[in-house]
This record gives sequence, structure tokens and C-alpha cells, in this order.
Amino acid sequence: MFFVPLLYSFLLTVLTLASPLPTALEAPTLLPRGADRVPILLGANFPDPGFIRTSTGWHAFSTNARINNNWTHVQYASTPDWKNWYFTSGQDAMPTLASWVDPSSPRVWAPDVNVLPDGTYIMYYCAALKSQTNLHCVSYATSKNVGGPYVDSSSSPFICPQSAGGAIDPAGFFDAKTNERYVVYKVDGNAIGHGGECGNTVPPIVGTPLLLQQVSTDGFTKLGSPVQLITNEESDGPYVEAPSLSYLNGKYILFYSPQCYLTSKYSVSYATSDSITGPYTRAANFLFSTGSDGMVAPGGLDIAVNGDHAMWHANYGLGRAAYTGILKLSGGVVTAT
Repeated sequence: MFFVPLLYSFLLTVLTLASPLPTALEAPTLLPRGADRVPILLGANFPDPGFIRTSTGWHAFSTNARINNNWTHVQYASTPDWKNWYFTSGQDAMPTLASWVDPSSPRVWAPDVNVLPDGTYIMYYCAALKSQTNLHCVSYATSKNVGGPYVDSSSSPFICPQSAGGAIDPAGFFDAKTNERYVVYKVDGNAIGHGGECGNTVPPIVGTPLLLQQVSTDGFTKLGSPVQLITNEESDGPYVEAPSLSYLNGKYILFYSPQCYLTSKYSVSYATSDSITGPYTRAANFLFSTGSDGMVAPGGLDIAVNGDHAMWHANYGLGRAAYTGILKLSGGVVTAT
């Protein structure tokens, strides 16, 4: 989760305003670990990236931006080949908000798009709750086109545990082994924390569990109760957040970010399991942390459903740039190129 700086949004507008059509940007360079990694989109502010692969290529979505005093609720970029990216500053994949979202400061974060059996695209996202603006809740919007516009016609959020702090960072997952669908998300306990880094390092520490909710083929009808995969421990700082599930080399992999995103301790970690519901065993080392491949405060990794392509963000210039890589699991250890 990340609030886009106004100045950086202005700079992006200047960068892309020359043409109303998407601009081809530089190809990402995949480098070995230890080398400086190059962000995509010329380093544009593209926080909390989520993406999907279709027959036309890869389509990425990110947290809101404010451009010329107007909200772009969901930023959108695409590439036909994972190399040449197209991005237009101000293009909004979800221009209209649901009625329950705070219209004055919607704070639309962490969009994640999946495709349903009938070809409909469903975007899970979180936004500020109009009736209690300090909290975020999770919802979904749908579109017949991968780039939108996505529409959420709901009168109330999809997932909103208000007494526990709300919910953020949803990500869909289709289990090809069982033909079952899930949504994983974070209970945003630090939103009601007692202070400190990201609001939750002053005791008593509030829990921020990562929960797994099974859904039906429509992507939103809940089946049973949510299952806790992991929750924050002392070593995680204020929380664990940004969950994303994948299946690699016979293992379920839960990627997540511990520590406060406002500090250099923010990072990407993961846990593995033989079962989607766990138990999950945490990796001994981070996948990415400050200093990895020259990055600062990397986090929020999303991975292609049942694939190995990944995208995440890290500090860059005045904002959070998106990075890409290819992941591999071997001997229980995930590596990235």
C-alpha cells in the first residue's frame, strides 16, 4: 500500500502528455542477482503492481495516482512481450467508484486482475470506506475488456472486518490442481494500532493476519470461512502485507512483505506449503531486501497465477517504480533473474 506523491504524478504527466496514445517505454533488463536491476516504465511511479497474462500479452495495474488534481484510481500499463511496455499517465482502468468508497480521498490501492471461466475479468482492489474513512475494505469490479473500464456496482464492500482494522491487498488465485478459486488478503490491523512505524510497533501490537477466502466460479461468492495462512511476528515489525499466491515446482508459495513500507527495512519474503491452506513454512532469507540488486525497500510482489513471472515495486526517484523478474523454486529456495 502506498499513497502516490503529487509532485511525482505531475512529472509523469509531463513525461507522457505528448501523445494521447500509449507510449512504448524501455524494455526491462533482467540481470543476475547482485547487479543493479532496472525498473520498467522508465521508473514511473507504479506502486503495488498486479498483473495478468492474456493472449495479447501482459497487463499491469497499480495503486492510484493524483494527476492535475484528478484521481486516476487504477493505473494501467501493458506489454505484448514482457519487454516493451506501454503506459499513458492518467489512463484510468476504474474511473467510477463504488458508492461505499470515500469520494473525497478514495485511496484505491493494490488492484489485482483475474479472468473468470466466462471470459469476464475481475479486479480485486481496496479503497477507503466512506462511513469510516481511516479504514480500507476489499471489493471487486468487473469488465469484459482486460484494460477496463472496470465497474463495481456494489453498495457495500466484499470483505470488510471493521473491528479488526479493515482489509487491504487482495489477490486472486486459481488452483489448477483442484479447479478452485481463492482470494488472499491482509487484515489491516495496523490501521487501529497504537503508534510507531506504520502505526503498529507500540505495544500491544495488533494482528495483521493474511487470510485465504475460497470463492465460487463467479469470483466473489464466498465458500466457507477464511483461513489464516500466517500472521505478523515480532521480527516482521508492524505487519505482514501484500500477499500473493502461486504454485511453483510442486509447492504453494505465499509471497508477502514484512516491515514498514516507509522504511528501508521493507522487503519481499515468502513461505511454502504442500497444501494451499497450510501450514506454511517461512523462508530463512528474504527474496529481496534493501541492497538486493541495487534496490531500496522492495516489496509488494505479485506473481502470475500458476506461472513464474513476477512484478514488485521499490523506491525510485520520488515514488515507487515497478520491477519485473522470473522466479524459480529449487530445493525450497526461491531465486529471481
